[in-house]
Amino acid sequence: MSTYDFIGDIHGCYDELLDWFNHAGYQSRDNVYLHPEGRIPVFIGDLTDRGPDSVDVIKLVTNMVKNKKAHYVPGNHCNKLYRYFLGRNITLSGGLDTTIAELKNLASDTYKSIRQGFMDIYEAAPLYLRLDHDQVIAAHAGIPENLIGKTGKKVQTFVLYGDITGEKEEDGMPVRRDWAASYKGSRLIVYGHTPVKEPRLINRTINIDTGCVYGGQLTGLHYPEMTFTMVPSTMPLVSDKFRTFEE
Repeated sequence: MSTYDFIGDIHGCYDELLDWFNHAGYQSRDNVYLHPEGRIPVFIGDLTDRGPDSVDVIKLVTNMVKNKKAHYVPGNHCNKLYRYFLGRNITLSGGLDTTIAELKNLASDTYKSIRQGFMDIYEAAPLYLRLDHDQVIAAHAGIPENLIGKTGKKVQTFVLYGDITGEKEEDGMPVRRDWAASYKGSRLIVYGHTPVKEPRLINRTINIDTGCVYGGQLTGLHYPEMTFTMVPSTMPLVSDKFRTFEE
């Protein structure tokens, strides 16, 4: 039976990622992190933006995924970086500007290597992962039962952005419905995207984005044990970035 470690939104917090691997019992070897018991890391998107070391996160995750030592599903920030790499006209907002600033400091050959590596894993990544004989699904912003098994634009929008209404919050962020509160499926859905102060488990869904880049924690869920390894962030606390729910 495969065992998995789902790792929440990293957002360029490279030091915390290394700290997480060390706390979870991984060992560094040939620029990848391996667990002595063969556990498989699953990165659930939003590798970059806002944090201080997005390039180093890209390099590590790219290397692990290409060497088949980890799984990866993209997040909305991954999608935006990919479109930037394609040469699309992208607004440098939402933290992408921090990643671009890092990239512009690289030598040309290094930039090309990192760009190609990221594009390779992005293009090869599924919108969501079905693991453990379809008992657990990894999707960046989640996925409802009726979309599992499907692909297409509607699925892509949901897994990248969540159940958005098309409206905006006062801070410009999209209004997101609480899809997990009405989830009725039997599969476990592991996701992130919406920062919460503690992992949120409701209706066989679990949000493990505990806002590392906002001064919270970097959280990993150990499956099937359903335990956590959490490491504190070195970033300043931005309390208003965390969402609360009425259960």
